[in-house]
Amino acid sequence: MRKFFLALALLSIPLSSGAFAAQQARSGTPDEQKACARDVQKHCRAVIDQGDFTILACLQQNRPKISSACDQVLKNHGQ
Repeated sequence: MRKFFLALALLSIPLSSGAFAAQQARSGTPDEQKACARDVQKHCRAVIDQGDFTILACLQQNRPKISSACDQVLKNHGQ
């Protein structure tokens, strides 16, 4: 679960943000975390220990199956 939050944090870091803003965004909002937690557990459990970008790729590969709330989180972060 911890790696999921790290992966979600990567979604929260805009490319143009400064270091402080990036640090603040790392945890993602509680609502964003909640929106994707079930999808990560359901669709990406097998890759949770393989790193943040792998989890993100898994969510993207399973996009037709993920919840609309998680899909919106990805869209909001340019994914």
